[in-house]
Amino acid sequence: MSTASVSPVAIKKAPSTRIASLDQFRGYTVAGMFLVNFLGGYLATPIILTHKNTFCSYADTIMPQFFFAVGFAFRLTFGRRLHADGLASAYWHVVQRFLGLALVALVIYNAPQAANTWQQFLDKGPLTALWDSIRGSWFQTLMHIAVTSLWITPVIRAGARVRIAYMLFSAALHFALSYWFYFDWVNGVIDGRTGIDGGLLGFLAWTIPTILGTLACDAVTRKDGPPRLVSIIVWGVLLMGAGWGLSNLTTLYDVPEEQVAALAKQRYAPDAVIPASERMETARLTWAEPPFVPPPDALHRKHNYWMMSQRAATLSYHTFAGGLSLALYALFYIACDIWGWQLGLFRTLGTNALVGYILHGMVDGAVSPFIPRDSPGWYVTCGFLIYFGITYLFIRKLEKDGIYLKL
Repeated sequence: MSTASVSPVAIKKAPSTRIASLDQFRGYTVAGMFLVNFLGGYLATPIILTHKNTFCSYADTIMPQFFFAVGFAFRLTFGRRLHADGLASAYWHVVQRFLGLALVALVIYNAPQAANTWQQFLDKGPLTALWDSIRGSWFQTLMHIAVTSLWITPVIRAGARVRIAYMLFSAALHFALSYWFYFDWVNGVIDGRTGIDGGLLGFLAWTIPTILGTLACDAVTRKDGPPRLVSIIVWGVLLMGAGWGLSNLTTLYDVPEEQVAALAKQRYAPDAVIPASERMETARLTWAEPPFVPPPDALHRKHNYWMMSQRAATLSYHTFAGGLSLALYALFYIACDIWGWQLGLFRTLGTNALVGYILHGMVDGAVSPFIPRDSPGWYVTCGFLIYFGITYLFIRKLEKDGIYLKL
């Protein structure tokens, strides 16, 4: 296949000057994605490695780190392209780049069968068929990255205050729309069909870790002094605390034991976003479980906007995960760019992340059919190691040949 056949996503040699910590951070994130995406469907997998959409598990930390890395690289490469090619060319390249990524997403995330017969297709209508794909198939990781990146493009070269204000505006808009209709819509309360990773308007919340990535880029690439690592770590810890603080509001939706039976069929609270006045008067606000600790089940706590949910793209989740990404990246910077530590595995995965994303699903499809869902842990572990090893060998071979698929 010629390189022209994949334009505007280009295959090219990796640049010689890279930020080691970014590649290592991204490589760690890709490895984490391999782990949780493969293991998530098996009964033997610990709950911390699965997506439950009711608390922030380890699995839920992975996707925000991709957006953090995207924001970091976007800010870095846009500035370089701006100086090299000029403003108009830089913006046109961005549009082409992310529209190309959206096209890749349309191809990777197979649309559901629109109809079994031509008559069924006519009865359903092409617009309904298209909407089903938008709702339940196409808006996954790569599409979210493409749309979120386009959404922040107007402020990518702006100062930190403007980008922070834009992030807060996006978060506020997500909250308002969730109160109006979107929380119920993305969770399937309205028509029974759920969105994925925040759904159609998820980009408003995914703006949080993406903008934080741009701010981290500024902090470590500044020319007027040393990297502001202390600031990155402090803000990371503060944001993690703020995210957990927001999640404490979820305790308002705890169900008293005497009402459990009466409300058993109710999964989502009717006042899921803004607690009703009656709830505020009768409920008791307490400390919520810390991140990585599962909450009570739906019988004892109704699902709401304040729990950390990747599906609903809640602000508590994105604030905590964005802060975690900040703090974790600072540790990678210290280890890689200051102390010079690097792991070959993370380098291979981090410099060819898109290839890893595309290949891991294909390899999963070749390995997982031989692993029943209720397999014992040792058998699932063996299957994972085979899957991980095959995927890594493919990516490593491309690295040796100097072939990189860049977003």
